[in-house]
Amino acid sequence: MERLNPHARADRYGSRINRTQSPICAGSVPYLSIMLGSLLPALLIADVMPLLPSLGLLMLLAWRLVRPGLLPLWVGAPLGAFDDLFSGQPFGSAMLLWSLALISLELVEARFPWRGFWQDWFTAGLIAVLVWLGGLMLSGAPVTREMLLVALPQALLAVLLYPIVARMVAALDRFRLARARRIG
Repeated sequence: MERLNPHARADRYGSRINRTQSPICAGSVPYLSIMLGSLLPALLIADVMPLLPSLGLLMLLAWRLVRPGLLPLWVGAPLGAFDDLFSGQPFGSAMLLWSLALISLELVEARFPWRGFWQDWFTAGLIAVLVWLGGLMLSGAPVTREMLLVALPQALLAVLLYPIVARMVAALDRFRLARARRIG
């Protein structure tokens, strides 16, 4: 049946009626953004140490903290394996560390179900630094004071980049849930 007035619901809410998000976009954006985050630090490599922290880990933490029930707990293993392929770390280190990071986030969510942004930033920063230290321990290189001093800016950058990554994840989440297709 045709509408009597074609401009009846032409406001900003009327154009969203009878629309839903794309299931392909809703399901793939978190995983593709984490995988892209794992690929980005490979572009900027210094002589000895990488300049950027693991952006894939920061994206994973941000997705888990911004949208708590979206990613399953076991997703740290396959995404960590993808990160291991491109990071240069021994294979299995990110699988183990990312899985432990997600388990610890699950414990934090069970203990503190209502959190603010500052607690999320502290949690993500602490987990990012602990994963960074674990990656140094599992790399096989002797951990010296000089090595920690050279790699310290990478850990600090991981803590300072979390708010930017969380904003990017929020924008990606809005894109993921945008109503794109007509129902029926």
